[in-house]
Formats: sequence, structure tokens, C-alpha cells
Amino acid sequence: MAKGYWIGRVDVSNDEGYKPYAVANGPIFKKWGGRFVVRAGKFTTVEGASRTRNVVIEFPDYETAIACYNSPEYQANIKVRQPHSIADLIIIEGYDGPQPQDG
Repeated sequence: MAKGYWIGRVDVSNDEGYKPYAVANGPIFKKWGGRFVVRAGKFTTVEGASRTRNVVIEFPDYETAIACYNSPEYQANIKVRQPHSIADLIIIEGYDGPQPQDG
């Protein structure tokens, strides 16, 4: 079964105001089996526009990723983030099919 992912790109305007959102996310994501694949880190924008922070969170499957986003806990936490940032977030199903062959 394919995993589910959140792909987020964020510009934070107030680091201190944003911190409580980031701290509260840990228990929320753990409850839904989420784990960080990408969390900040060095990046290079090679095409298009970017934001200053990037995150990829992996969930057991697409349905769980959607359920986590729609959970009362995360919906309440969004309200903590919104005054302090602008975010683009998609939830996407991972790919579980054939991969390119070497050589």
C-alpha cells in the first residue's frame, strides 16, 4: 500500500509566534503515525518560486494523512500557525509502482 505525504512550504513572519504550532505538531503527528522525511534543511530552488521552509511528512497511507489534517487537534493548531505564517500544503498519495531500472 502506498504511503501518504504532506508536502508543505512555509514563510514564517514571526518565529516566536510560530514555535507553539511546531511544538504541538509532534504529538499530533505521532498519534497518526506521521514522521518527518524533510524538515527544513538546505535547499536550492532550481525552477519556480519557493518559500523559506519546506517539510515532507510521511503517513502510513493517504487516508491517514487526510485524517490527521482533518483531526480536531490539527485544525485547532492551524489557528495557532496562521497569524504567523503563510503556507502551501498538499496531501498526496505516494507512488508504489515500478521504478526505473539501473543501466
